[in-house]
Parts: sequence; structure tokens; C-alpha cells
Amino acid sequence: MVKRTDGTESPIITESDADTDKPRMRYGELVILGYNGFLPQGDRGRRRSKFVLYKRTESNGVKRSKHYIVQSPQSSQAILDAKQHSISYTLSRNQAVIVEYKEDPDTDMFQVGRSSESPIDFVVMDTLPGDKKDAKIVQSTISRFACRILVDRADGNKARIYAAGFDSSRNIFLGEKATKWQDNVEIDGLTTNGVLIMHPKGDFCGGNADCGQWRETSVGGDVFSLRECRSAQQKGQQIYDETNVLQDGTLIDLCGATLLWRSAEGLRHSPTKKDLEKLVDEINAGRPQCPVGLNTLVIPRKVSLGDHVNQPYVYLNCGHVQGQHGWGQDKNTNARRCPMCLAVGPVVTLCMGVEPAFYVDSGPPTYAFNPCGHMATEKTVKYWANVDIPHGTNGFQSVCPFCATPLVGSLGYIKLIFQDNLD
Repeated sequence: MVKRTDGTESPIITESDADTDKPRMRYGELVILGYNGFLPQGDRGRRRSKFVLYKRTESNGVKRSKHYIVQSPQSSQAILDAKQHSISYTLSRNQAVIVEYKEDPDTDMFQVGRSSESPIDFVVMDTLPGDKKDAKIVQSTISRFACRILVDRADGNKARIYAAGFDSSRNIFLGEKATKWQDNVEIDGLTTNGVLIMHPKGDFCGGNADCGQWRETSVGGDVFSLRECRSAQQKGQQIYDETNVLQDGTLIDLCGATLLWRSAEGLRHSPTKKDLEKLVDEINAGRPQCPVGLNTLVIPRKVSLGDHVNQPYVYLNCGHVQGQHGWGQDKNTNARRCPMCLAVGPVVTLCMGVEPAFYVDSGPPTYAFNPCGHMATEKTVKYWANVDIPHGTNGFQSVCPFCATPLVGSLGYIKLIFQDNLD
């Protein structure tokens, strides 16, 4: 296998790498919120908008083995042994607890983080809202080795998430200032900015789920209420009746990027990209008209870089869909008066949301997010408009899953009104 250095090579990402005689079992997908099917610079290797977790040819999971106290952790045998997975919990300058891990033939391990070093399977950078073509991140808040996911090889529905990932030396270090504690004989801790998870209440697929409570998962995989702020020293209360097992629709926040977990079973009941393209074709077959220019509007199946003459626009205060024209434009603001209902408000380009993983059901894209104009089904738009995504040190906001733009208005979305044979 070629050594991975820049995040572009990977032995487990592309389906074409699979054994051609026997396709590998798919556990699920991790999808970054804020991208409409691909990264702006294109998906390459381990840097992409979506990562598919396949059953590995050979297991690489690990499980807790033994722990002990050492005086100088940096020179301990477990830390120096590059083949030994271990976690070092520093208690003071000259004392640490080392937890050794041994191979687990029953699990596959996948690691997520900002680092492009080889132990990271899915390289994730900070997500910026809106158009990301020229966006530059000044300082990332995502950990280089953010989290790890262990999946039961016999039951792919059991995927557990843990804070922190093993580095190139197969070590995890929790420094002296990191939040850590010891209950009876077991030791555990939290990473600096934490790994937050939110399990939806109800089935994500079907559109009847509600946003659940955000929790924090520890290095050892226990679940806690949120700290007062993201990097506070005091841990939250342990939630004993909740687990770190991912379920279809679970959100994972890494403090700079939010990932959506879609299970293989959930994806089987979700629309495909071809399904979404067919829905666009059906709307275009209705030949929606611009009531001012009287030209036929065409919703592009792919995101286009420039405006074209048939590009549809939506008035965000009323939902009327029209073409590009100068009628009712206020030269001092971005607002326009809708020629259909005379409502004054902003206008934005309509664009199809084409990342299938974000859809909670199948159906015509009759709603759009406000203010970005990404179209999706009614249930999909309403679900995401009611999901709070962590923002900053202790804030939350609703965003469009296709571009991460914070939603505005009392609802955060608008019902689309086309002038065509669908009315």
C-alpha cells in the first residue's frame, strides 16, 4: 500500500477498490453537513464530502486490555512500542495512567480527524457556510485525531463512537489539563473541544423524527450531558440510559465540522442521486414559466457556476418562482417587489439539493431553505430547519445541510410556487 501523506490515497474509500468477486458489506456513511454532494475543489482520496465505511478484509479493531500507573509516560514501554495501542492519561508531571489496548478480531476501526497522517481514514476540515470556492480557514478547531468508530463485524448496525483517535504511533495522549476522572478502577476523559453526538428521536428515514438532545461522548465511550462551554474543565452529568451506538441520522459534531451518520439500512430506504435527478426532470417537464419574461424556467440538474437565461429565482418572502428580470428592483437594497403578489423581499437562485443522505423521505422538491435557495422535499426541509447545530463555544443554530448557511426568517424555509401545470 502506498504511504498516505496528503490525504489523497486510501485503501478503503472507493467502491472500485472492493473485491470484484464478492462486494464488501457496507456499514454506513459519514456525510459532512454543508456540502451538496462534493467538496468545492473536488473529492480526492480521504478528503471528500462523504466517507463510506465498508467491512474490512481483516479486522483492525482494538479493545481495552489492562492499565497501570507509570512515573514517566513518554518512556514507558507501551508508548514506545509502535505496535501497541495505548492511551496515556497524564495526572501530573511525573505520574500517568497507561491503558493498553489489544487486538479485537470482532470489530473494525475507522478514524476521523484533521490530520492527513495514515491512521486517519476520513480527513475532515472546518466547514464554512455558503460559497466555499475561495474560503480560507485561519485556525482550525478540529482535532488532528478527533474520534474513532468501532463497528461490530458480525452486526454492522452496532457502530460505536469514541472521542480521540490513535496517532501514527498508535497512542492517544490526554495531557495534564485535559478533563479526566477515575471511577473505581476505570479511568476516562474528554478531549479539549469534545466530540458531541445527537441521536434523533424517532426514525430519521420517513421524516417523522425530531431533534434529540446533544450529548458528549468520552474517550472511553460513555455519554454525558454537555459542559457549560465547549472546552470547560468540568464534565457534564453521565447519561446512563443513552449509548454511543450510532443510529441512522445521528449527528457528530467535531467543533468545526458536523457529520451525519447514515446506516446501510437507512440508505436502502432513502432516495438515490438518480431519484433526485428524476424529480428535477419532472418539474422541468411541467415547463414552469416566468410571469414577467414569459420564458420557460429550467432547474439545473447540476450546480452551475454562472447564471443562465432560464435560471429560476425564488422570492423568499412569498415563494413565487420566476426568472431573472429587473422588475420591482430596489436599487439601494437587494430587495425586490414580487410582480405576482407585490410582497417585497430578497430574491435568490434556486438550486437542487443533490446530496441524497440529507433527505428524510422521497418526493417532489416543493420547499427551499431561506436564505440559500436549496430545494428539497417538504419533510426534509422542515426536519433540518428544526435541528440545532452546535456553533461557537456554547451556541446553536439551524443551517441548510447542503451549504451550512444559517437559516433566517421565522421558519427558515419557504414553500415554492411555480407558474406551471402543477398549480
